[in-house]
Amino acid sequence: MTTLTVDQSWARIETWLAQHAAVSHGLLRPPALPEDIAAAELRLGVTFPPDLKDSLLRHDGVQLQDGTPTLGYYGPLSGVEDIVRSTEFLRDVGEDLADDEAELDEEERDQYAYWPHARLLISLGIGWQSSDGLFLVSRPGPHHGRVGRYFDEGSPSFTEWPGLRHLLADFATALENGTPFDGRIPLVSEGRLIWDDDATIVPDPLSPLGLAAEATEPLVPPAPPAPEPVPFTPPTDGAYAVLAFGAATAPEPPHQPDVVFVTGIPPEELLARLGAVPETVRPRSREQARLSAAAPWAAYRPTVRAGRCGDGFDGWSYATQEGGDAQLGRPEVLRRLSRGTRAVRLSKQGPEVHLTVFDDGVERPEAARRVDSPREDYVTDVDGQPVMGPGGQQWQRIGVDPWPGSTAAYTRLLAGLAQEYGITWNPEGERDEPLASALLLPVLDDLPPARHPVTSVRDFDLGGLVERTPPERLRSATAAQLARLAAETGIDTYPEVAHALERIRRNEPVDLPADGPLDLRMRTLSAQARAARGLLDAARHTADPAPVTAADHAAWAVRDSAAGALRAFLLLPLPAAAETVLSRRLSARWRDDLAADLAG
Repeated sequence: MTTLTVDQSWARIETWLAQHAAVSHGLLRPPALPEDIAAAELRLGVTFPPDLKDSLLRHDGVQLQDGTPTLGYYGPLSGVEDIVRSTEFLRDVGEDLADDEAELDEEERDQYAYWPHARLLISLGIGWQSSDGLFLVSRPGPHHGRVGRYFDEGSPSFTEWPGLRHLLADFATALENGTPFDGRIPLVSEGRLIWDDDATIVPDPLSPLGLAAEATEPLVPPAPPAPEPVPFTPPTDGAYAVLAFGAATAPEPPHQPDVVFVTGIPPEELLARLGAVPETVRPRSREQARLSAAAPWAAYRPTVRAGRCGDGFDGWSYATQEGGDAQLGRPEVLRRLSRGTRAVRLSKQGPEVHLTVFDDGVERPEAARRVDSPREDYVTDVDGQPVMGPGGQQWQRIGVDPWPGSTAAYTRLLAGLAQEYGITWNPEGERDEPLASALLLPVLDDLPPARHPVTSVRDFDLGGLVERTPPERLRSATAAQLARLAAETGIDTYPEVAHALERIRRNEPVDLPADGPLDLRMRTLSAQARAARGLLDAARHTADPAPVTAADHAAWAVRDSAAGALRAFLLLPLPAAAETVLSRRLSARWRDDLAADLAG
């Protein structure tokens, strides 16, 4: 196959831009002057590869303003001045690493060094600065003219393009055919070349919760019987000594978990408000709850235990968590727990102790408490100066409470709860007691407040569309986009979602009550995505492969995201809902779909 020359590829690029993206075409700069290229080579002490010279003699980069043509994530092509400025800047940055890279030979430096002398940055990346982009190797040798990618937070690497002419040929083909270039699709919006992602997902991903349902909850094995003591008989023929080895260990800090107290409801109702999965409700000791929470059976869902700490129905129930993502401090959770009653949360995290109070779904800031304490396990000398170890880290004492002040504050605030609210609870007393417990299907996060005014989404002027479109037409088009998103991600196969979409299509109201079928479906999708991510993360630390794939996780993640877009459509103002739905469409052709939906 014959590779096109730089001039041939540029002719194709210019023709396509002139026909389809006139604004971007107008931002191509004129050719560079040969004497300017020669001056740049002299200043940098290198010879530009022939492909780079030919490209600069066609266009000396681009004008950096809205609509400038870019190479997808790699940003706009650099002109002569950009190349000089970027190369000198990156050479200066790389001077500190010169000693570490001194043992690399020339070929290794081309590929692995931070910024070799002969490397040239030929594009300006996403930020249009010298922080990332594409580079060329100008040193003679096996990598001469080769194209690599550079990101300031990662190691440089070579691309599949052996030269700039190959890159420009692929770029021209992507423009003409609308095919991916480095994973992104070239599109046109208002005369500008833009880029978007065209995602595909596994149509039927493996269910982590399904795997969990097939697993068995592990049980704490019974404690072995204590051995019979053997009496010591001293010898009768002389003296003896008793030797003890080892050092006495400091006692562990007291058990001070995050805990939430709720008045007027029994532990079973408290679990239900937290989102207990009914088939997992049973008594568990703290040891059993911890063992279960770490097992595949839990699928990374939170495990909570609940008990009583008062007399009669009007007393207090409490809950502690033993595994999974933290729930008891979330405002969404505390509002649910305090519905029609009061919830008080006590938490200790390192140096901080927090007391939070909610009454009937409303937080009471005036009742909150927050206590900080300094870390006290760092070692200091007689003058109070830090004692440093060989690695430059301050020495720390082992086996001591790092923040005894916060430990004392937790105890003090807990005692205060007895006086102020009548809450009497001993965290040490509930360790081994079997308490009502369950896995949770976590409640959904609050939707973020809508941004006003809505402006743009994915290089699309959504603000202008909102201003010129009647609300009823905008709503119907957004509803159609939501249905397309549901079909792309597969959530329209769930009956609860399909029913909601049909009512939306008919312009009928859709209820989304807490713990209703649609709410539970959305929460289940969120739990699936969380479990898939947890399985993949855990597999990175073992030799065994994860039971799910990255494609499975991506599929659950986009289903969860699409369910969130449905929720936004039901709960947010129309412009914010439209922004959410459009931002989550998978097809890069969504703008054409939207035009058709608005016209229909």
